[in-house]
Amino acid sequence: MHKHLPVNCFIPPHILKNIATKGTEGQKNLAISTLKISARMGGQRQALADFAAAAFRVDGAGKNRVIYDAKNGSSLPGTVVRKEGEPASADVAVNEAYDGSGITYDLFHDMYQRNSIDGNGMRLDSTVHYRQGYDNAFWDGEQMVYGDGDEDQPVEERLFNRFTAALDVIAHELTHGVTQFEAKLTYSLQPGALNESMSDVFGSLVKQYKLQQTAAEADWIIGQGLLTANVNGVGIRSMKAPGTAYDDPILGKDPQPAHMKDYVNTIGDNGGVHINSGIPNHAFYVTAVELGGHAWEKAGQIWYVTLKDKLGANSKFQECANMTYRVAGELFGAGSIEQQAVQKGWLEVGLNVDGSGPVPDTGGGGCLEALLRLIGAAPAKK
Repeated sequence: MHKHLPVNCFIPPHILKNIATKGTEGQKNLAISTLKISARMGGQRQALADFAAAAFRVDGAGKNRVIYDAKNGSSLPGTVVRKEGEPASADVAVNEAYDGSGITYDLFHDMYQRNSIDGNGMRLDSTVHYRQGYDNAFWDGEQMVYGDGDEDQPVEERLFNRFTAALDVIAHELTHGVTQFEAKLTYSLQPGALNESMSDVFGSLVKQYKLQQTAAEADWIIGQGLLTANVNGVGIRSMKAPGTAYDDPILGKDPQPAHMKDYVNTIGDNGGVHINSGIPNHAFYVTAVELGGHAWEKAGQIWYVTLKDKLGANSKFQECANMTYRVAGELFGAGSIEQQAVQKGWLEVGLNVDGSGPVPDTGGGGCLEALLRLIGAAPAKK
């Protein structure tokens, strides 16, 4: 029996659709091309339901990276250009993919005792220079793939830099792999938004770990450095202040809510997975800042254990709130400052950890879910 694995692309479709509508002719063409490619990839990837990475493992090995070059073609993985332990390449994208996957491995291994993406030493394969003018990066269920952004466009029309330039983009996409092997969060509605949020959480933590920043020092921007100077924005999302990452004539305005009262009901973007992720993102941010120090140590541990041991394919925001609160108690003690911080984080976004408070209708069932099932964006209920 086979199971569809969605291709988790970093740039949300609403941004690409805005560019396709409002951009210059060159910008429109790149955006439309990227949307079409991503849609085709989403329909092609099939994997075993209990997808095993045996073909990508090296028995007994630890960190093991292989970087490929697609040479602006579409055939994956491409030509091997750097392996684990080999010296740096003259190609900056190769080195960024190598270093970024390495520091992501280090955070999960050193802080959470996880051996690579699958927990069993999966080789970290990455392909750079995918297609020409591809404005995205994605985890395809087996490996990382990076486009070069708008490097071939006139300087004044460039919107995106190369996608290996932002460490949190690399870590975000690799975390989709971790979720694939653990909670297996369905990629639609609230479970899909949690899937995206987990990737933002650990994407930000990897960047903070690399820079050795405290929660107070971190910028909490996802995709910082990805946008060119032509764009009025600091990144793709803000965990500190969802809805403020960009406000640009071509990209549009960041649509993320920071509170359940502003939850966005939509049939686009698999039910708003890149939009409503702002809510659990902000809950984590508040928790981490409340605890202080390095966010990967306590808040990150709580969220990692929750992802690994507590959440399931159809988990929604309320369950994540309840489970992170429970895990904080299990790790640090009932009534501990860690547990109180988790409670405050979720309360800030409108959720009580015991579920006793009113929860707004988020379209998690009824007509919206039925419509999403009809178009193949949500699984049928069992």
